[in-house]
Amino acid sequence: MASYSYSLLLLFILTTFTSSEAAGIATYWGQNGNEGTLADACNSGNYQYVNIAFLNVFGNGQTPSLNLAGHCNPAAGTCTGISDDIRTCQSLGIKVLLSLGGQIGTYSLASADDASQVADYLWNSYLGGSSGTRPLGDAVLDGIDFDIEMGAGQPWDELARALSGYNAQRKVYLSAAPQCPIPDAVLDAAIQTGLFDYIWVQFYNNQQCDYSGGIDGVLARWNQWAAVPGGQVFMGVPASTAAAGTGYIPPDVLNSQVLPVIKASQKYGGVMVWNRFFDQSYSAAILPNI
Repeated sequence: MASYSYSLLLLFILTTFTSSEAAGIATYWGQNGNEGTLADACNSGNYQYVNIAFLNVFGNGQTPSLNLAGHCNPAAGTCTGISDDIRTCQSLGIKVLLSLGGQIGTYSLASADDASQVADYLWNSYLGGSSGTRPLGDAVLDGIDFDIEMGAGQPWDELARALSGYNAQRKVYLSAAPQCPIPDAVLDAAIQTGLFDYIWVQFYNNQQCDYSGGIDGVLARWNQWAAVPGGQVFMGVPASTAAAGTGYIPPDVLNSQVLPVIKASQKYGGVMVWNRFFDQSYSAAILPNI
């Protein structure tokens, strides 16, 4: 009996350790030239995932275009040096993804064929394929993030399927950043494919489900998101009151009232913090409790 109890205790410890090891913090880098380099972000020790934001022009026959807000000029080819930073991050075990979309841009998908063409471009220009013009240089990114905030009814699910089709050659991690209302108005069909490894739900700028409406509403909506198909689910929060219009959760509240509850979910993956520029101290304050 004592041996059996010891085995159960050991299993509990190992399970807890494994779950803790798997969780982490994700952030977005690239939208403010004063946030430091990508390597600076990774060397902070705060993040397990970094999304480079944004590729905000693509699809419908458009020439794809990056907007890295002052870090470099993709059109002039000055962003290729970021490859060294990407490799620095990856050497630390951090996954680096390219984020598609954002609030501002001219992105859209006209058809499933258009989605396939965009996937082919992403594979050859940022992932494991090859192209004479790789905007971020020769480093191979770990995957693609869907921060798609326009284009309801467009075949974003087909883009996810097309990108997943490259997994036989090299794993392409997929993440999505839906708004907290569920189902997401744009990404629901894509999320329902179950192909996304990470879903960082934006619990901000939506008073019907962010912290401005109270902690109970946040936790109730979290439980709904934790039931969607796919991989790990993350609580997305603003790093400061300036980072979003509504939804800021003070770190002490997140640590004491949110994390103990959401960590009980088998789908819990961690926290997404928007964004690196505003994250002066937030991630450091919550990291011990992730």
